[in-house]
Amino acid sequence: MIHLREVIHYKDLKTFIKLPYKIHKNHKEWLPPLLTDEYKIFDKKKNHSFGYCDTIMYLAIKNGEFVGRIMGIINHNFNKGHNEKNARFFALECYDDVKVYDKLIEAIEIWGKEKNMEKIVGPLGFSDKDPQGFLTEGFDDPMTVMVTNCSFDYMISHTERNGYQKKIDLFQYRVELEKETPEIYIKIAERVKSRGFTILEFTKSSEIKPYVKTVFDLINQTYTDIYGFAPLDDTEATEFSNRFLPLLNPNYIKLVKDKNDIVVAFLIAMPNITSGFRKANGRILPFGFLHLLKALKTATQLDMLLGCVQQKHRNSGLDALMSVALFDAARKGNLKVMDSHLTMEENKQMRATYERMNHTIYKKYRIFEKAL
Repeated sequence: MIHLREVIHYKDLKTFIKLPYKIHKNHKEWLPPLLTDEYKIFDKKKNHSFGYCDTIMYLAIKNGEFVGRIMGIINHNFNKGHNEKNARFFALECYDDVKVYDKLIEAIEIWGKEKNMEKIVGPLGFSDKDPQGFLTEGFDDPMTVMVTNCSFDYMISHTERNGYQKKIDLFQYRVELEKETPEIYIKIAERVKSRGFTILEFTKSSEIKPYVKTVFDLINQTYTDIYGFAPLDDTEATEFSNRFLPLLNPNYIKLVKDKNDIVVAFLIAMPNITSGFRKANGRILPFGFLHLLKALKTATQLDMLLGCVQQKHRNSGLDALMSVALFDAARKGNLKVMDSHLTMEENKQMRATYERMNHTIYKKYRIFEKAL
């Protein structure tokens, strides 16, 4: 017998957050997220997004054991801005049990109908910054931080069996960094500089803080074509930057200003710290932070996190200007390869940038949809 328990009390929230550590215990490539970050996502007191979203969370119980979880989200800001009436399913975790999966997904479908939604999409969180999509290819390759949705292959068959179809695919590229920056990038960068654009580089976190709001304003202006993205207000931007800024190395953050001293583009990357996350096993204290620091020093891979170019300056070579600076920093840091983070299948411009280099598509993810 399987029954669902709605997560209302803090004790159940704690179980909801920790359940994946149990389900993925023997999952070789699963990357345990930091528990502090998980609370910042799922705790209403710590996540500002609950203020404009309807949500519900369930735990599945079978024979007295917790065997699955799921969250339903209705992002009213996104729906209003895109003229949609969609509910989202998120954080779906379970063992390979048909009845448990069906019980969980059906619960969100019923909830979505009760809220007068027309479709359900997922896996998709409050925004595109949360883990999204089920893994469809690349199950044997290591995961990277910020892309922690390392799902089992059976999640695809269970989802499709319930009548879900492809909404959008996301690709993850691995790019071999060359010993010298390709001459074409250098020429483009010099041409961009001659038009009055300047590259900003940093060595201290304190130098970055004055630009945080500017960067998030630029994100809100340029990410409108990314599925699942909803503009971040000042509170959310502060919460997001507080979560990740302490982990960032200023050497791998590049901004571009135009001749009027306005920031028009940026790139943010970080050395891969997957090994540190594994050893920390979700906990910063007492020794988790030491594992993260060691991983930062010994990494050989650079992970892209965020980046954009102001709409009117796209196809102007600003990406080449930032890439030259980023590649130089990566070589100085003894980094050998770069991970692209998630790139939408439809984002032909960004995909072309990676595919001009020595690249491999090594992971694919899928967001599904179903009419209610």
